[in-house]
Amino acid sequence: MLFDSAAYILFLILVVLVYWRLPFRKQNYMLLAASYFFYGWWDWRFLLLMAGSTLVDYIVARKIAASSDARTRRYLLLFSLILNFSFLGIFKYFNFFVDSGARLAALLGAKRIPVSIWRIILPPGISFYTFQEVAYIVDVYHRKVAPAESLVDYALFVSLFPHLIAGPIQRPSHLLPQVQRPRTWDATKAFDGLILILEGLFRKMVIADNCALIANGAFAGSFGGPNTMTVLLGTYAFAWQIYGDFSGYSRIARGSAQLLGFHFMVNFRQPYLAESLQDFWRRWHISLSSWLRDYLYIPLGGSRLGKVRTYINLMLTMLLGGLWHGANWTFVAWGGIHGAGLAVERFLLGKKHDASSAFLGRWARRIFIFNLVCLAWIFFRITSFSGAWEQIVALANWQWNPVYLTALGFLSVYALALFLLDLQLESSNAEQAFASYPYAFRVLTGLAFCVLITLFGANQESAFIYFRF
Repeated sequence: MLFDSAAYILFLILVVLVYWRLPFRKQNYMLLAASYFFYGWWDWRFLLLMAGSTLVDYIVARKIAASSDARTRRYLLLFSLILNFSFLGIFKYFNFFVDSGARLAALLGAKRIPVSIWRIILPPGISFYTFQEVAYIVDVYHRKVAPAESLVDYALFVSLFPHLIAGPIQRPSHLLPQVQRPRTWDATKAFDGLILILEGLFRKMVIADNCALIANGAFAGSFGGPNTMTVLLGTYAFAWQIYGDFSGYSRIARGSAQLLGFHFMVNFRQPYLAESLQDFWRRWHISLSSWLRDYLYIPLGGSRLGKVRTYINLMLTMLLGGLWHGANWTFVAWGGIHGAGLAVERFLLGKKHDASSAFLGRWARRIFIFNLVCLAWIFFRITSFSGAWEQIVALANWQWNPVYLTALGFLSVYALALFLLDLQLESSNAEQAFASYPYAFRVLTGLAFCVLITLFGANQESAFIYFRF
């Protein structure tokens, strides 16, 4: 059930209408049933995996909290972590290791090993809800949060449908208390939620889907063989596609949650206005980057164990962050580029980048970081090293065709629309566009989003990119 489908809109309307007619406890039961229906829409068998891991972590967390023996608590924590990461590893990375093993065997001369029979289907959103469960167990272990008394409350915390498939990854201390206490209807927040949903649909259907047409055409050879212009067109188009796609999803998720009385964390803060890679990761996929910082980078030692160890920790964190995105070596390379960049940046600039407010200096840094991020996106978009390297080499192959100007014109229009939205958000420092504007203006903004979606939506059946992770 895709967020930009008529089925989801109908589902959301029905859930909201029924939800607000129920008392608090029945709201949670109803939302849990709706969330499991939403997840089972793809394949009901995936429900068994999520329900099983939810039940185990609910029991383990309560046993951890009840125990005063340090060794018992550690064993229980390790049991939960091994179980969760085993589920994630088997379902997400089994095919990756099978394919890598087959390629290695082929290099050694065994070229007829049938690997297709070993393939496993990836459950949607398993990376997101696994990280959320791990955060819960670790926080209970460190006594940062109390374990949920109710299995229904904990199951709803894990499976609440707006964030279930592609986040944002909710922190237990933020979402679980909202699940456990009554919610009240707030017309202002509901209106904000509707505007967020419309903005999200605009980002996805108008910006991302149209940029995808350009990116797919450039990388597929529709504009000619790889050369400077096709690589630039494809890379820049994909940069705006993935940003519009994922930030659009996150806004629809946040808006849907607000219609139900919940607040989700902001997952993007104008990442293409970042002035350093460190700044970029404070703005891009914030729920993941903060999770990696708190549950991986800091436990590894962070920056407390000297400069060399800091660089190693940065690299390890980003390599694993790249692997989290997908079972492919190109994702590892993408993470490695960011890890190396963060390490070099830390070596050259120290813990904080130069925060000079000079206009030209600020925009020079922004342009440099944007292009560095785009270079790394090539490894994120292309599924093989040979293909990615072919694109990079082709940057030196200058050719011109009038079709490039047309494609560049279309890309500029879509990128500029999203860029202007980000400039408004950056200047206001608000959680959503035009938040401080008069009500009438915001109504017109919502209507404008509707018109633009109707007129310029790409009308293609394409899942949100982060659904695959």
